[in-house]
Amino acid sequence: MSNLELSIMFLLELAVILLVGRLTGLAMRRLGQPQVVSEMIAGVILGPSLFGVLWPEAQQWLFPMKSASMGILYAVSQMGLVLYMFCVGVEFRGDLLRKSAKSAVMVSGAGMLAPFVLGIALAWMLYRETSLFKEGIGFGTAALFMGAAICITAFPMLARIIYERRLSGTKLGTMALAAGSIDDVAAWCVLALVLAISGKQAHPIVREILGDDANVAIVAIGGGVIYAVVMWLIAPMVLAPFVKVTEKRKDLTPGHLTFVLMMVMVGACYTDVIGIYAVFGAFIFGACVPRGLFAQELQRKIEPLTTTLLLPLFFVYSGLNTKIGLVNTMWLWMVAGLVLAASCMGKGLACYAAARFNGSDRREAAAVGALMNSRGLMELILLNIAYDDGLITQTLFSILVIMAIVTTLMATPIFEWAYGKKRDELAAEARAT
Repeated sequence: MSNLELSIMFLLELAVILLVGRLTGLAMRRLGQPQVVSEMIAGVILGPSLFGVLWPEAQQWLFPMKSASMGILYAVSQMGLVLYMFCVGVEFRGDLLRKSAKSAVMVSGAGMLAPFVLGIALAWMLYRETSLFKEGIGFGTAALFMGAAICITAFPMLARIIYERRLSGTKLGTMALAAGSIDDVAAWCVLALVLAISGKQAHPIVREILGDDANVAIVAIGGGVIYAVVMWLIAPMVLAPFVKVTEKRKDLTPGHLTFVLMMVMVGACYTDVIGIYAVFGAFIFGACVPRGLFAQELQRKIEPLTTTLLLPLFFVYSGLNTKIGLVNTMWLWMVAGLVLAASCMGKGLACYAAARFNGSDRREAAAVGALMNSRGLMELILLNIAYDDGLITQTLFSILVIMAIVTTLMATPIFEWAYGKKRDELAAEARAT
């Protein structure tokens, strides 16, 4: 296929992806679901689970696996993912951790420990009884991965719900945002550890610099720590002049935006080379960006195009790897049910109990549990990294995608059921006073 044919095919794929994503969004919006849920479902619709069943010839023609066009789709989707994770990092607020430290640590601890233990128990059962993990993966690696997969939270979706419901300054909003951010950082650290000890060979660039005997775990963990420390120390100083100019002009200059994008790509490239994937570099750099108008302008200019044009490609690429038809026995559906039950009990109920213990009433505690139980995009990122790295089979990938979609679908309805009435009562009281 020539370059011209590849570009035409990619543009056609992009048009179909955007159309299906938007139509799915219109349908799901009537059910009160956010756009991210629609795009997750749209990805599965365009994959072999639905489109491939209803019209396999057309699905294979439009999204031919192991072809050059899929390479383009993957590369562009990764660029969108890197930019999105940078925006998530910019949105990360360390001040919330200090403001609501006690309650956040308690809720976060419960939301990490309980699902992590259940994830290890699931890994023990699946590792011994099935072949859902790739050959050569040790039990310790499998257990750590399942723990991370069960305990991760959809922090960006949680933040959107809190913002849209005007709960940012409330006890509930502060506690949920702080707890969600702690959970996600901890889960990403566990994933980085899993990738570091999974036994893969170091990147060719690393082997060229450090030799063929370079220890993958030391390079990944040590290189990641060095990168985080350097960014934490250097990024605020380097960006300080940009912050002053932005505050003076009340706008972000094209040159400053270009420099920031360059740094995002360099950081993503570095963490990818050392073995902990590009998303970590983008997120860490975003978390080190000075807060204020400069950070707000970065989000305003980067996030819209990223979320509407580039990120849907990632959902479709995930959907192309999701084959629900592989879950084709009663045993596998029982496994899927156990994974879903462990996810909900370990995350939702544990966070509910911790919030109640910390003094929240039942409605607030249920709202916290619903928000923390959502997996959303964060889960898909984790699963794609694990699948690309050869940790899990396509069957386990599909089971965990089902869990991610169901827990994300549950979040908004349960939140509205639990907290909607109380929110209306508080609003009425505020109007009365």
